[in-house]
Amino acid sequence: MKDYEFHYGHGTKSFQLDEEKVLKVIEMPKVEPLTDISQAVLDAIYHPIGQPPIDEVIKPGDTVTFICNDPTRVANSFDFMPVLVNELNRLGVPDANMQIVFSLGTHRLMTQEEMEEGVGKEIAGRLKMFNSDCNVPEDFEYFGTTSRFTPVLINKHICHSDHVILTGTIVHHYFSGYGGGRKAVLPGCAAMETVRKNHSFMMDPNAGLGRTEGNPVYEDQMEGVALWAKGRSVILFNAILDAEHRFLRIFAGDYIKAHQEACKFVDEVYGVPIAKQADITIASCGGYPKDINVYQMQKTMDNAVLATRQGGVVILLAECEEGSGSKVLEDACRELKTADAIEAKLKERFVIGANKAYAVTRLTKKAHFILVTGLDRQLAKDMLFDGAVDTVAEALELARQYVGDDPRYILMPTGSLTVPLLAE
Repeated sequence: MKDYEFHYGHGTKSFQLDEEKVLKVIEMPKVEPLTDISQAVLDAIYHPIGQPPIDEVIKPGDTVTFICNDPTRVANSFDFMPVLVNELNRLGVPDANMQIVFSLGTHRLMTQEEMEEGVGKEIAGRLKMFNSDCNVPEDFEYFGTTSRFTPVLINKHICHSDHVILTGTIVHHYFSGYGGGRKAVLPGCAAMETVRKNHSFMMDPNAGLGRTEGNPVYEDQMEGVALWAKGRSVILFNAILDAEHRFLRIFAGDYIKAHQEACKFVDEVYGVPIAKQADITIASCGGYPKDINVYQMQKTMDNAVLATRQGGVVILLAECEEGSGSKVLEDACRELKTADAIEAKLKERFVIGANKAYAVTRLTKKAHFILVTGLDRQLAKDMLFDGAVDTVAEALELARQYVGDDPRYILMPTGSLTVPLLAE
């Protein structure tokens, strides 16, 4: 028997398994993290991809808006924002000419304390900061409509600066291909109707993890952001982190070209080949904030199910200290009760929040899901999970009814990051 310890919320959960029955422990390939973050930030902006160095783009007296992640995305903005802001000061841009907009998409508003935690207290005390609230119509400006009829309504706070710097991190995304890049703007700083229409394309079979070409969600986002970006200086600053939230690489430059290069690196460090699928996959989201709620946890579900055979079990470690993360998600599950009914209703009328009910429940058609969680037990049942328990040992006991007494396991300690790639 071997001891294992996986991240869970702000702590860990431990369990034991017969090591001989573990097919694979799926971990990120070993890539040495950056040791000098400040220098790496400067290297990225002075040797960008697809555009001139920062000092040839930004001039003294210019105005700059930074778009930063909300707490549901691990970005370590507090590490790079002081470097970026101080360097712009050196180039002649005073604090008064800079501001931060937090790209909430349709997530809840951030508190002042969360903003300070996000970018660091010093920077929070120096720059103006705004939430992008998708539900305040007067905060958005119209930039036309995409060929897929998505109205492009973008937060006014990112529309009137000389330069907009898109910050954040990149991981695979279960229906828009990859995070980062254009997502800081759409959905990050878009109005509710813009997000609703764009995300409705997730129902298309071509919308998937790691896919851009032919993916209607990605292509619609790119088209919408291009309408907003026309004639505008838009600079990308995206990082790739490891499971311990350490910086591996930083990409800066043209928001399209630099993102494309970054996605190639994401495939290298997050995609892990497997020889066969498991009877039981035990996966951790990676702890807080990846398992802050079901809304965020679902991304790990998508990764873990790739490692699991049809009819197998996924044991998912996800504390969910904020519950489901969406009342609409809860209501959709309680009212419609089955994965098929949720899918049918969503095709009839796409609703943000209900789309997560679809994203969660559609996976139960392939595998059984047992949660190790703090989530309300009745709520877990309403969302079609096959169990919600306190320990991995309890989850393993429950799993026996689906896979018998001699299962083979795949372990995913970094389930929100690593993507199992089954060999053809």
